[in-house]
Amino acid sequence: MSFFSFGQSAEIDVVLNDAETRKKAEHKSEDGKKDKYFLFYDGETVSGKVNVTLKNPGKRLEHQGIKIEFVGQIELYYDRGNHHEFVSLVKDLARPGEITQSQTFDFEFTHVEKPYESYTGQNVKLRYFLRATVIRRLNDISKELDIVVHTLSTYPELNSSIKMEVGIEDCLHIEFEYNKSKYHLKDVIVGKIYFLLVRIKIKHMEIDIIKRETTGTGPSVYHENDTIAKYEIMDGAPVRGESIPIRLFLAGYDLTPTMRDINKKFSVRYYLNLVLIDEEERRYFKQQEITLWRKGDVVRKSMSHQAAVASQRFEGSAASESALEQAAKEESG
Repeated sequence: MSFFSFGQSAEIDVVLNDAETRKKAEHKSEDGKKDKYFLFYDGETVSGKVNVTLKNPGKRLEHQGIKIEFVGQIELYYDRGNHHEFVSLVKDLARPGEITQSQTFDFEFTHVEKPYESYTGQNVKLRYFLRATVIRRLNDISKELDIVVHTLSTYPELNSSIKMEVGIEDCLHIEFEYNKSKYHLKDVIVGKIYFLLVRIKIKHMEIDIIKRETTGTGPSVYHENDTIAKYEIMDGAPVRGESIPIRLFLAGYDLTPTMRDINKKFSVRYYLNLVLIDEEERRYFKQQEITLWRKGDVVRKSMSHQAAVASQRFEGSAASESALEQAAKEESG
């Protein structure tokens, strides 16, 4: 026996059972880099193996138990010490004892509730991860594996167009119209701008997509605005009666679904900002909130039944047929 059990240590590895077939999704980390993580949906089972590999074969490793946790947590950057857990599941893999050789433990978290989408923002982070731990008297040995969760939504029943007027008395009067108020993340914003009165010299017009992240409550509320996209509509002076079409494709931008009051900790909202700039560099703008939602991808075998049904519902009958054909090919292959 080594002195105070310091002579033995181990490495832990967490491996998902469907790691070779499960889809991955890009997700931004705090430093702005994008990495790929295994993708899950609400209600899907999370299962795999925990490998405990002894660094010094032949020497025993005493422990107070081995466990694995599935955790969903929110971290506010201004309150780093506190992690707000909204999902916390624990499975005991081994009772207190000792290990004399490397071992593998199976685990399964069945139909896990994952109510919110993974998110990394300016002031807040929502993450899901598996954490395996060998509990020891002096120093635990642990390993974490992050996953990404996407939330799917059904097509909104009510999706009215946006019509607004904006103007400066006796100087400028315009109407603008967007085809709808709710868009999926790969959608196209279609609209028109009508100039009813133009008595100022406009030289430039653009539409911005603004993301507004709100964290905290009461007097400790933080708002962070981030301009995700700038889309030039017009360069030059319009005349009365002119109509300017708008087609803005969302797929190329780094967007998330709209998130409202997530676990009473934060919100993420999106706005279309119409900006006019005159020859004296004065800016006129009008904001309108839009709702963004995530549409299902082609049905995959790795999807939960709930996610698969939702996906077919989004795609419509034709796309659902192609998805079913693809699923049949995967089954036969």
